[in-house]
Amino acid sequence: MKKIIVFMLIPFMGFSFHSFAQGDLIISPTRVVFDGKKPSQELNLVNNGKDTAAYTVSFVQKKMKEDGSFENIETQDSSQMFADSYLRFYPRTIKLAPGEAQVIKLQYTRKKDMEIGEYRSHLYFRAEKNNTPIGMNTTAIVPTKLVVQLVPIFGISVPIIIRSGNVSATSSLSNIKLTGLQDTEQALNFTINRTGNSSLFGDIVIEFTPKKGKPYQVGVINGVGVYTSINNRNMVMKLSNNSGKKIQNGKLKVQYINREDTKQIVLAKAEIDIK
Repeated sequence: MKKIIVFMLIPFMGFSFHSFAQGDLIISPTRVVFDGKKPSQELNLVNNGKDTAAYTVSFVQKKMKEDGSFENIETQDSSQMFADSYLRFYPRTIKLAPGEAQVIKLQYTRKKDMEIGEYRSHLYFRAEKNNTPIGMNTTAIVPTKLVVQLVPIFGISVPIIIRSGNVSATSSLSNIKLTGLQDTEQALNFTINRTGNSSLFGDIVIEFTPKKGKPYQVGVINGVGVYTSINNRNMVMKLSNNSGKKIQNGKLKVQYINREDTKQIVLAKAEIDIK
């Protein structure tokens, strides 16, 4: 029986910070900031897989939502200015053998028309697949059966940020609430508040101090960003409590810490009493 195969491409996109792996591609760093100190920077790529991989590289625009997820956008507004028109990068296509490394060079050119504030675009690495089925040739056939095959297309987007002029931001934490009070499967809900014309970036560290005993860490998330498209980011963190007892009769301390510089800076902190 003759059949024709139709391929449906399903994109997978994501990003993180410090070092990121999607599929078999490792990128470091996964957040680039141009703040006037250096006109050019580099991204380091490594193919950690067993097969040769190819990627095309381009800019995309993404807007952060209050739950931390992103949506693709086409038009900038007062909450987000795009950075891509001030940036150049090369190469634009990459082919990596197993274990092979590659450097992406990024160059920032300041223009006279730039307003004070933060600009952001995302560099998108799209995995290219060979979508021709093995054994399929170009001979004309009359299909009698339709088969649909789903082919995932992996991609990674890395935020590229330009800070022009005097930019700054402050942060606070609010709406802190511990849930799951009946057992040890507990989570902490809270909101990161941002004020200013710059984004925030840091690690969330949660520490519990019982009324009788020493403090110990019960939660950490690295690389939490709050971009200029939002003023509040809502967080839900599952606590990693290894004590075997639920968190009670003590105090929870939440800190938002920037560790990008040589010294760590506490961007915001708050405490709540747990009965």
